[in-house]
Amino acid sequence: MQSEHDIVVTVRTEFLPEQSVSEDDRFVFAYHITITNCGTEAAKLLSRHWVITNGNEKVQEVKGAGVIGEYPYLAPGESYDYSSGTVLDTVVGVMHGSYRFLSDDGTEFDAPISPFTLAVPNQVH
Repeated sequence: MQSEHDIVVTVRTEFLPEQSVSEDDRFVFAYHITITNCGTEAAKLLSRHWVITNGNEKVQEVKGAGVIGEYPYLAPGESYDYSSGTVLDTVVGVMHGSYRFLSDDGTEFDAPISPFTLAVPNQVH
């Protein structure tokens, strides 16, 4: 049965060598997000919460309003795409988190973002 609040988040990552400086332990990654409302109720994205863990298990949390300054409103079946990025001081890391939504029925709910890996190509053994 289809749920009224069913947000699906897919992620594609990309290492950005032109912005990275390995000698300074600066590794820049882009992540490309697609948020799809698979539920039966329209909803507006209110905020984001990211947990970023580098290769040394140092954790950084990022919380904020909207995504890239926007608050997408998704009717059932609609998707929203955006890209953002992060900088790590290790060649590999992991991100996960959630988006907070407000549905048209007045319910606030979290849409989980499953863990995904950020890795410099050919560095992970």
